Amino acid sequence: MEQQITLDQLRSMPVGQIAALNANQLARLQADAIKQIGSAKLTKDLLDGVLNHKYGEQAAGCRHIQGKDFGTVRFEDGDITVISDLPKKPVWDQKQLSSIVQKIQEAGDNPDEYVATEFKVSESKFNAWPEHIRSTFEPARTLKAGKAVFKLTPKNEGGQS
Repeated sequence: MEQQITLDQLRSMPVGQIAALNANQLARLQADAIKQIGSAKLTKDLLDGVLNHKYGEQAAGCRHIQGKDFGTVRFEDGDITVISDLPKKPVWDQKQLSSIVQKIQEAGDNPDEYVATEFKVSESKFNAWPEHIRSTFEPARTLKAGKAVFKLTPKNEGGQS
């Protein structure tokens, strides 16, 4: 019977020793790690909600007193300093920005001094285009490898036999 390595034990093992584990052990460890990530995320989301429930109004009041809608405020709860940060998250209307960039160009100014422009092409749309359109875009396209992902699935849980 093979020894069941736990995630706690795994953290202290050398990479070579981990790589020497059989595929079933690695699949089980991967599944355990995914479960822990999900559980930790749920726990963090719960705690974030609780902290917002407990301190949200007080933090908003501190921001109001300081005359700001966003940013960091500090206040005390007993022996604990509570630090609440409410970051700005600007969302730009792309159609309006495009119109503004065009007006800047028409005025003879360089819009690159004011905005960063990034063109994106959906890979699925690119692949669906007719050849004459794809060939026009291909010189501007470079394929780079992303991070390799491996999923180990036991045959009785959806893997192929």
